[in-house]
Amino acid sequence: MALVVAQEVPTSSSMAVPHGPAGVGKARHRMRAQLRSGGVAESVIDDAVLILSELLSNACKHGRPLGDALTGDGDVRAAWRVDARGRLIVEVTDGGGPTRPAPATPSVTAHGGRGLNIITALADDWGVRDDVHGEVTVWVVVHADVHDPDAGGRPDRFATRVTAPALPDLAGLNFSRAFEDLD
Repeated sequence: MALVVAQEVPTSSSMAVPHGPAGVGKARHRMRAQLRSGGVAESVIDDAVLILSELLSNACKHGRPLGDALTGDGDVRAAWRVDARGRLIVEVTDGGGPTRPAPATPSVTAHGGRGLNIITALADDWGVRDDVHGEVTVWVVVHADVHDPDAGGRPDRFATRVTAPALPDLAGLNFSRAFEDLD
């Protein structure tokens, strides 16, 4: 019988992040500290922080800042919350851009284009929402239940994609006799 102790996870956090790389580290640090103090599994936090980094990088590369600020000035908005069902949701909102967020298929040698594919691999779900005044929000359900004691363990993600071949049962074989026959 396992004893699960529910801890208080902050229900929401939102912050303005400068449109550019300067604020990404601060946002990651704040998210990690809040989720850790709320008792979220470390592996879920690691996934959430990576997802936040990818979303912020994409917003700054492909989107405009919020409001009427020029590219490179102004802010984008990062938010995360644990909803009433225990789902950890991360959102990044920018001022929109010339393209719609969609996973790419970069070449092996490409230096970018893998962010949404990484998010797809790590997250339970994600999507894009058009908001008021041309704003675009990319939302991600990082994990469907952060209160689950196994919330950090996702054995179905990658482990089942590659399986080792079954080894024959060698118990009961007489190896010394097998080697004598080779002489």
